[in-house]
Amino acid sequence: MNRTQTIRPVAIVGASRIPFCRTGTGYADLTNLDMLVSALQGLVDKYNLHGMQLDEVVAGAVSNHPKDFNLAREALLGTSLSPLTPGISLQQACGTSLQAAFGIAAKIACGQIECGIAAGADSASDAPILFSRRFSQRLIQLSKAKTPRQKLAALKGFSPSELSPVAPAIAEPRTELSMGEHAELMARQWQIGRAEQDELALASHQRAQAAYSACFYDDLLSPCAGMLRDNNLRYDLSLEQLSKLKPAFDRSDAGTLTAGNSTPLTDGAATLLLASEEWATAHNLPVLARLTHMETAAVDHVGGEGLLMAPTVAVANMLRKAGLSLQDFSHYEIHEAFAAQVLCTLKAWESVDYCRERLGLNGPLGSIDRSKLNTMGSSLALGHPFAATGARIAGTLAKLLNEAGQGRGLISICTAGGMGVAAILEK
Repeated sequence: MNRTQTIRPVAIVGASRIPFCRTGTGYADLTNLDMLVSALQGLVDKYNLHGMQLDEVVAGAVSNHPKDFNLAREALLGTSLSPLTPGISLQQACGTSLQAAFGIAAKIACGQIECGIAAGADSASDAPILFSRRFSQRLIQLSKAKTPRQKLAALKGFSPSELSPVAPAIAEPRTELSMGEHAELMARQWQIGRAEQDELALASHQRAQAAYSACFYDDLLSPCAGMLRDNNLRYDLSLEQLSKLKPAFDRSDAGTLTAGNSTPLTDGAATLLLASEEWATAHNLPVLARLTHMETAAVDHVGGEGLLMAPTVAVANMLRKAGLSLQDFSHYEIHEAFAAQVLCTLKAWESVDYCRERLGLNGPLGSIDRSKLNTMGSSLALGHPFAATGARIAGTLAKLLNEAGQGRGLISICTAGGMGVAAILEK
């Protein structure tokens, strides 16, 4: 690239996803690849990309099978996109598809490429189940054995216990605590009570229900396996029902996180089409919004920081670089991994001490207008297929901004491993 070349605007020109389903329900028989193919084909159909050679498709999944060699490439080959389109797989836990969008956007901005699709898929219904390491080593040894003696040697000392499957771990490798257990610690540190968590969860369901009633999601969804809508959404939910649920992670009287104010294990896939404005115009596609700022951050969760607090850092750094305040937004999309996580994030931004000591600011970032938060519902109501959530949120926000005709939206997503990703979309 010529060093004097102007950085180009990056447009979000399309979004499509399949409905999200609770694990073991609508997509129980589908794989990550099946769902990602379906979501990509939905985008292709919606924007008439049949036979088109795109510059790249970047996608990933958190629950990966060894058989899914380059998931992104194999998925696009299952669609009617040109097979000349490159496919790149990546993974950053719950930030996967938004991080995929960041990479595509950076290449568009500097003129290296003109367009690309960011996507993510995850199936908890088809989680990889592994053999023990000892038995896996035996199988490798057996595959290399050429004589009966060598085969017997490979089986020497075999115990049936080696056949016990190793279930996928949900715990953080460094702390051996689940994400929910970490969120409980955060709720305790920030004094986030059960009642306010339940209230946020109820609001998510009510807003998602209202969005469906207004047909907001109709053109963002592509049917898959007979599913037409997200099936986690509860239309008859009440605070009374939520209050009766038992704690799910800390089962003592001190526990505040429940199945109702935490996201369920979910299957699904989502896509996002990004391009230069010139490419969008040439292909008669709308500029729904522009992706103007991107940020990634991490916290020391092993050393005691809250596992899901990295978005507070990412957002603060991004606002500083953008020259904006936290109040300069018409929409806020904060991923609802847990209601407690959202509330901890908001409280941290309001804290003088936290913003000064951890974020290096002179004062607090301040409060936001809660009426602008997750206005179409979010992960607590719609579900959370880990790698798909970023594309789902960005697609929703781009549509909101396009319908409004103007505005600025903030995206904040926490991820496993003590990381966070944030972005700004503008219209």
